[in-house]
Amino acid sequence: MAVKALSFRADESEIAEIKKAASMFKMSVAGLLREAVREFIENRRKEEFFRRLENVEEASPEESAEILAMIDSMTDDDWETASVKHVILGA
Repeated sequence: MAVKALSFRADESEIAEIKKAASMFKMSVAGLLREAVREFIENRRKEEFFRRLENVEEASPEESAEILAMIDSMTDDDWETASVKHVILGA
């Protein structure tokens, strides 16, 4: 699946800080960012929510279009909260 490029706008001080950190660790900026992203993902994988979503398959374009069409056709009454249930998970 192709993903559009994300735009990232950092101000000059943020860019300078990233370059300084990379230099301190004798790394390229790309290497520093790659390592930071890898560590971020590894930490998130330890979280329960991420583990539950990790194996969820992405919907096909047809399924996505159908779901979005259903959402677009919903009325205010459809969005009204009908009931609330609380679930407490033990640690």
